[in-house]
Amino acid sequence: MDLHGAFHVYDTTLRDGAQQEGLNLTVADKLAIARQLDGLGVGYIEGGWPGANPKDTEFFRRATQELDLRHARLAAFGATRRAGVKAADDPLVAALRDSGAPVVTLVAKSHDRHVELALRTTLEENLAMIRDTVAHLRAEGQEVFLDAEHFFNGYRDNRDYALEVLRTAYDAGAAVIALCDTNGGMLPSWVADTVHDVVESTGVRVGIHAHNDTGCAIANSLAAVDAGATHVQGCLNGYGERTGNADLVAVVANLELKLDRQVLPQGLLGEATRIAHAVAEVTNFPPASRQPYVGSSAFTHKAGLHASAIKVDPNLYQHMDPAGVGNDMRLLVSDMAGRASIELKGRELGFDLSGDRELVTRITDRVKVLENRGFTFEAADASFELLLIEEVEGQRPTYFEVESWRVITETMPHGDALSEATVKLRAGGVRYVVTGEGNGPVNALDQALRAAIEQAYPEVAKFELIDYKVRILDQGHGTDAITRVLIETSDGETSWLTVGVGANVIEASWGALVDGVTFGLRRHHQS
Repeated sequence: MDLHGAFHVYDTTLRDGAQQEGLNLTVADKLAIARQLDGLGVGYIEGGWPGANPKDTEFFRRATQELDLRHARLAAFGATRRAGVKAADDPLVAALRDSGAPVVTLVAKSHDRHVELALRTTLEENLAMIRDTVAHLRAEGQEVFLDAEHFFNGYRDNRDYALEVLRTAYDAGAAVIALCDTNGGMLPSWVADTVHDVVESTGVRVGIHAHNDTGCAIANSLAAVDAGATHVQGCLNGYGERTGNADLVAVVANLELKLDRQVLPQGLLGEATRIAHAVAEVTNFPPASRQPYVGSSAFTHKAGLHASAIKVDPNLYQHMDPAGVGNDMRLLVSDMAGRASIELKGRELGFDLSGDRELVTRITDRVKVLENRGFTFEAADASFELLLIEEVEGQRPTYFEVESWRVITETMPHGDALSEATVKLRAGGVRYVVTGEGNGPVNALDQALRAAIEQAYPEVAKFELIDYKVRILDQGHGTDAITRVLIETSDGETSWLTVGVGANVIEASWGALVDGVTFGLRRHHQS
């Protein structure tokens, strides 16, 4: 067998990743994620365990009809035959054989204590189970990989037997033996020493399957590759049981961008951020902002000192060009911002402030005053852009003038509370008085505000409040504390974030709502 063939990038999001607490994927979800993974260019997609549960059986049935994979091959996951049963007669092996998957990944015990205590069989029978199952599936025309479960712990307790498991599988026809840190307790130097010994002692083609219980899954994967592994397994976004599996994007990005090893088809790593976020939408787990390479904060700068350096050369505070993984550099505007931060943020939003030092200083000072009052512009780019326009152009964009607003909440005995808001404003030269109802005061205000403005600007009908966050500031003041509200508004195509601060949650919400509608109208009137 060719030990020097193409490097394998093997994704197990649909099987091992799906074991994450709270993550529940439908068959349609799994098909959608598989298409995204193929777009990233991974070589193998482990789809699940056919025969073990109906959902995975259905996935493989539909995958043969509905997936048109350009880069990846599907792998079915399963176990070796049961003790005392021929591989050809084992129904779970038959499910693997009949899955339609060109690749089967078998999990096998490589830790002697697990063989005797979990499988309740002999060490010799475990080897026979591995040998028979691998040989049977190979004879049926499927490529076979072996996941050596609990390998690193087994190697420490009984090196000879752990290595014999690998040799048995390889001699029977397994193309790759993935060494699994199933408990996730290894450290990089331990992994490197073990993988090096395995490669030297057995000659098998080695893969690595790392869990993140020590926070070292990515480092352990890279250490294994450095020691001779040519097959790496992981999950998109680091999904997985307990603390997760190795984050496959970070592993691949490190291999390609830091170690100059081309492991994905040329150019596809640039799709990583888009695909990681698209999969997060399917799983309904918000993307981790601090995720390496693809997180929204991965190339974000806040301190004024950093911004001053980035203005000269972005690489002074970035380890790479974020475009390499499809991400972007972002500048945060905060009370830590200096003039360089404001200037760079203005450029990001389409404003050239470089020739007006007095203007930049005025904006910087105003931001610091507002943040001292409780505002935050880090996540509220839309509110900051409105502030920027007001300072640059001398006035805030105005599409309506609010005369007054009020909101009341009434609770009936044994009934739900109902909120009613009344908004009085002028828009397009016409005065409107509109009442809106909602399941809370903010919802009622939102309904009334948009209903009033919509009469002058019909495009507001597309606007929708899609996220709402409240934070109490100065908590020592109890119910008299300052409140900050962040609101995300969408027009069905894009979304924007605004911030409001007030003596109570309703006042703060009103400010964020008005900013949200104003920004949306400006965007539509510019397009």
